[in-house]
Amino acid sequence: MKGKIADGEARERLTIWIRRRMLEFGITFDALETSIQEDLAHPPLYRDARGHDWNGVGPMPDWLTAARHAGLDPDFFRIEEPKEGPQHKRGVVYRQADLFE
Repeated sequence: MKGKIADGEARERLTIWIRRRMLEFGITFDALETSIQEDLAHPPLYRDARGHDWNGVGPMPDWLTAARHAGLDPDFFRIEEPKEGPQHKRGVVYRQADLFE
C-alpha cells in the first residue's frame, strides 16, 4: 500500500484542512451550526443539472434568472416531492433520481 493514503490518514488531513480554512475565514462552529440549521429549515426548491440550487428565499439566483430570460419556466427546475412511492408500469419502477444528494 505504498504511496496510498489510508482512510484514517485522509480523514485526518481533511479535518486539518477544514479547520485551517475555518480559521482563515473566521468561521466559528456556532456560525457553522447556525448555517446548517438554516439550510435544514429551508430545503432547496429548485435545482439545475449542474447542482445549483435555490430555496426560494431572497432574490432569484443568476442561473435561474438566465434560464427564465431564455424562455424556460422556472418550474421546470422545481424539485418534486416524492410521491407515495416509486411508480410501477409493466414491471419497471419509475422514480425521480436526484444525483446531488
